[in-house]
Formats: sequence, structure tokens, C-alpha cells
Amino acid sequence: MKAKILIVEDQFIEAKSLNVILTNAGYSTCTIARSVTTAVSIIEKEKPDLVLVDIMLQGEGTGIDLGHILSEKNMAFVYLSANSNRQILESAKSTKPYGFMVKPFRAKDVLIMIDVALYLHKHRMPEKIQTTSSQKSEPRILPAEFSNLIGKSQKFLDILELAKMVGLKDTSVLILGESGTGKELIAHSIHKISARRYQPFIVVNCGAIPANLIESDLFGHEKGSFTGAITKREGKFALADGGTIFLDEIGELPLELQVKFLRVLQEREIESIGGTPKKINVRVLAATNKDLEEEVAAGRFRIDLFYRLNVFPLLLPPLRERKADIPLLANYFLKKYSQEEGKQVPTLSSEANDMLMRYDWPGNIRELENTIQRNIVLTNTSVIESLEIPVSRLAVGAAANGKNGFKTMIENERDHILSVLESCNWKISGKGGAAEILDINVNTLNSRIKKLGIEKK
Repeated sequence: MKAKILIVEDQFIEAKSLNVILTNAGYSTCTIARSVTTAVSIIEKEKPDLVLVDIMLQGEGTGIDLGHILSEKNMAFVYLSANSNRQILESAKSTKPYGFMVKPFRAKDVLIMIDVALYLHKHRMPEKIQTTSSQKSEPRILPAEFSNLIGKSQKFLDILELAKMVGLKDTSVLILGESGTGKELIAHSIHKISARRYQPFIVVNCGAIPANLIESDLFGHEKGSFTGAITKREGKFALADGGTIFLDEIGELPLELQVKFLRVLQEREIESIGGTPKKINVRVLAATNKDLEEEVAAGRFRIDLFYRLNVFPLLLPPLRERKADIPLLANYFLKKYSQEEGKQVPTLSSEANDMLMRYDWPGNIRELENTIQRNIVLTNTSVIESLEIPVSRLAVGAAANGKNGFKTMIENERDHILSVLESCNWKISGKGGAAEILDINVNTLNSRIKKLGIEKK
């Protein structure tokens, strides 16, 4: 039996439209409420499973006031809003909603958001979290397509459960996490279990494309549309038509292109440079290691685009928060790179394992992989007694420093850059290089190395 939903909306036409969407999809609906007072009364009488709450309502009180009440009652709810800003975002977040939809929205978006909200509420109620964490009685059944996602820690398995759920939904997903946490791997796995699995999976690194080329790269251009456009070019969105596009480092997308990207999400159409609008059928997965809410506050990222992307956020934990997975990952990379080098797979001594566990891995899984690969190349024994990882510089830490046990920001920056350089054998650019691990431009990294006086010993 489908959930019962309460619509709290003071605009008659929009409330009616939402009601039609829900009833056509098989949901039962409560009496429509247009104020906080009416909504509270209906909740007591009709006991809805989920509430859709507009921000601006009739009478005293706003949707956010109602959100506080719903949160106290442990009820699932989603905000609806036509006008949003940073202050509204902060106030709304404090009430712990399961989503925030910006008007106008399509029927499909509404129904996916409801599915997501009901799923999250079912699996994230406090008593369920405690049961899952302490008893772990229910076996997790993950799809075979997730077999390359290595880990057994609770935090990581929780993320995989969410990824499995959202993979079956044809909705946008925003994958958050530090550099090197496996955002692209998760995105690819989501694509592989979706209905689009046999269609293209196109990867775009928004931070690696020069600003003057990114529009053409994403949306394409027509012949003669600008100087140098001697032929027509299909953009990445057109190449992904029918499938999935993964936009890595979405926080680097210039503001002027964010408007065009928003149109893709809202209207499902693209417009090449010099061309005309064209309908497109593509699923968008995006990732960033930036705090997009801070980017919104700084005026570098559109808040309406943030809400469109943030329908289903997945926050990948850094490796230091899932240390139980380090031995598993290390063994995986030992086998992988031993096979590539044509060597017998070595084992790690207890001392080597301890070194892995003591280090905080600022470059996350990518840094661990580079470290294991380097040690495989260097070793010719069946047991690796000691690993070459940059633990000493960070482990010695403040105690050796005379400033009341603390280092300056410059000293910490120098140590961090040096440790990453050592972990990847001083490779600066390219895949697995220090610039990629640190998530900064190669030229910027070279400038910092020179300014900080970092030299290879």
C-alpha cells in the first residue's frame, strides 16, 4: 500500500497540480492545508506518512516553522519553494528535511523525490540506525556491479546501500567527498545497475577543461559558429544521450555555464554554440570535493542549480574514517599491481600493516593505491617488512616544533605537499600525480613547491 501524503501549499493551482500528480501515481492524499495551524490539525486527524511543505504559507508561521514541528514528531517531509536564498537554506537545513525542491518541477521529479524521502526516512530513523549499528543482523545484499567497491566498514556499507537504491531511480545524484575517495567508481557503479546500463557512460572533469573550451566540450558547436570552428562538433551531453554523464568537479563549472546546465536539468534540452535547442535524454551524476553550500554563499555557485543537483546527495567518507577497510584495499592493490608487474603477490608484515593503519591518508584511496604500487615496484621479496609511506613528517607533528606544540599554516602546507609528493614518487602531473591527489592545478602546485622551497632529497 502506497504512502499517504499531506500537501501544505497556499497556492490553489499548485496544490491542485501536486494532488493530481500524487493521485495519478497511486498515492492517497490528505486534505490540502494552506497554513501551519491547519496542517497541524490535519496531521493529528489523518496521520500522513510524508508532508510536502511550501516555505511561504497563509497566516502566521512559515513552512520552516512547520518543519520544526514535523522534525520533533519524527515525520518525513520535503520542502517546496519558488524563491530560495542562503538564509532560507540555513533555516531549512536546521529542521532536517529529506529534500528541497525548487519550483517549477516536473511530475517525474516530484515522484522520485517522494521515493527518496520515504526510503531515507525508513532507513535513517534513530532506532533503526541504532539497531543496524549494534546488531547488524540483516545481511547486506549488494549487486555484482558493486564488486569493485572494496570495504566492510559501516560508513562505507551504508553509502553502498544508498547507491544501490538510487541506482534504480532515474534521478540526478550529487556525490560528495574528498579527492581520492572513489567518487567516479561509485558513479560508474550507479550507472551499471541503472536502466541505462547498456547506453554510454561519459566522464567529464570540469576542472581539467580550459574555461574557453568548456562550453564547446559540454554542449558542442556548429561549423563556423566562432573563429576556428571549421567543423561541427558534438558535445559530451550529446554523446551521452540515452545514457549517463558524470560531471566530476562540478564546483569548477563557470557561473555563465551553470545557467545552461540548469536548463539541461529542468528542460532536458541542450543548445550547442551557434545551434538551436535540442531535446536530450540523459541522466546526470555530478561530483565535487568542494562545499557547494559555501560556494553558494560566496556567489560562485547558483543556489537553484545546487537544489536541482542535491536531490540525492551521497557523501563518501575519507579513508581515515573507514580504517577497517585499509587492509582490504591494501590487499586488493597488492594483487592488482603484482599481477601487472608479473610478480608473486607479497604479504605485509605486522609492522607494515601498522604503518598503514597509523597514517591518516590525506590523499585517501588514491594515495594508498599509489603507495602500494610504488612498493610493489621496489620489492622483490615475498614479505614487505616496511612500507615507504610519508608517515614520519606528519606523525612527528607538533611535539618537535617549538611554537607551543603547533605548526604554522605554511609549515603544515609544506609538510602536506611534501608527503603527497613522496607518496607518488614525485610525480606531479597526470593520473595519480600529486596535483590530482591534492586536487589543484599543476601550475599552481609547481608555484607552491617553488615558493615553499620544497626540493627532492
